[in-house]
Amino acid sequence: MKRFFAIVAIFFMVNIAYAQAADNYKMTGVVVLSRHNIRAPLTYNMSVLSKITPHKWFKWTSAPSELSLRGGEMETVMGQYFRRWLASENLITENYFPAEGEVRFYANSMQRTVATAQFFSSGMFPVANVRIERKYPGLDKRDPVFHTVLTLVNDEYIALANEQIQKMFADKVPTESYRLLEKVLDFKDSKMAKEEKLTHFRDDPVEVNFDLDKGILSIGGTLNIANMAADTLALQYYEEENPVKAMFGHKVSFSDWQKISRIKDFYSDVAFTAPLVAVNIAHPLLQVMNDEISLDRKFTFICGHDSNIASVLAALGVEDYTLPQTIEGKIPIGVKFVIEKWRGADGVDYAKTELIYASTEQLRNKTTLTLDNPPMVYPIKFKGLTQNADGFYRLEDLQQRFQKAIDAYYNLPQTENKAA
Repeated sequence: MKRFFAIVAIFFMVNIAYAQAADNYKMTGVVVLSRHNIRAPLTYNMSVLSKITPHKWFKWTSAPSELSLRGGEMETVMGQYFRRWLASENLITENYFPAEGEVRFYANSMQRTVATAQFFSSGMFPVANVRIERKYPGLDKRDPVFHTVLTLVNDEYIALANEQIQKMFADKVPTESYRLLEKVLDFKDSKMAKEEKLTHFRDDPVEVNFDLDKGILSIGGTLNIANMAADTLALQYYEEENPVKAMFGHKVSFSDWQKISRIKDFYSDVAFTAPLVAVNIAHPLLQVMNDEISLDRKFTFICGHDSNIASVLAALGVEDYTLPQTIEGKIPIGVKFVIEKWRGADGVDYAKTELIYASTEQLRNKTTLTLDNPPMVYPIKFKGLTQNADGFYRLEDLQQRFQKAIDAYYNLPQTENKAA
């Protein structure tokens, strides 16, 4: 297990102990929930983005919201890494041709998610021509499995969910990040500042809006606009080779980039991670993932969005974390939530859970990812679940946690369902 024991031991006895532990497990399958890779901003030109800075944004290589050329390239590289890694664990072979039902690639019916799955599959199975499953033939309609809507919503639920969100996040508005964002955008010279007489982003309280008829939760106020700007800046930093140009001429540190991206993390937390919200919007996807974990399938790749990973992890009760070597500390672009299934020498089925992602520098430099130069691998832990000495959960315990999150949906206030 090269990848699992990545730390090089100094002492011979430590190496022996690691080797013995490696022999105790055999990989039997992998389930991946992926965020799409680098895209163009969701919208630009005459939109809000053109009004919040006097500067011109990066010239994107794709249409709004679609996967960029770099995004496709880096997703192929990640697929190639998975191929080498899983071959080293004897789950597959090089140039593997999956038998019927051995692998599944399933993506939201959006261009950036379908394209991400296609590029990843080309890297992982370059000669197999794997089919990408999607619900709708077009590329602009969200599959209900991935659509982050509240499928059970009523007045009582809204009151409880909003109370929970305010309790968790009302006093955590990222004021320092707002100030840095203003500086980088030169916001005071922007069209928005001049037309609306704004000197800075307001430190508004958390503003959450619920559409009772459509089941949509949205974020208003400063946070909504600041999130849009922070998201676009991050995408620009991945694409623009000159880091100063990416910051509109400002010289800022990597930690400054992280501070700006905290706005994105905060937005995601508010919108998707309160327990009452997470178990609601993640419910369909949790069911799909739970089914995949239960199958004997060798490999499953499910491609959605940051909102999907954020809500799934929150519903499952993930322990708090901040990822290293990335400006996006929670759900970086292209990140994969990976559930590895292993059979122990004791006959017990185990699971290992991780976030695997390219570091910001790997994305910017278009680094080739190999077993000797791997992506970032961050162990994910869940509250109340116990790992063994080798860092594995019992698969049965993880499946029970999935079922608990699925069942929590049915414990939400069960008055008339008014969602569309």
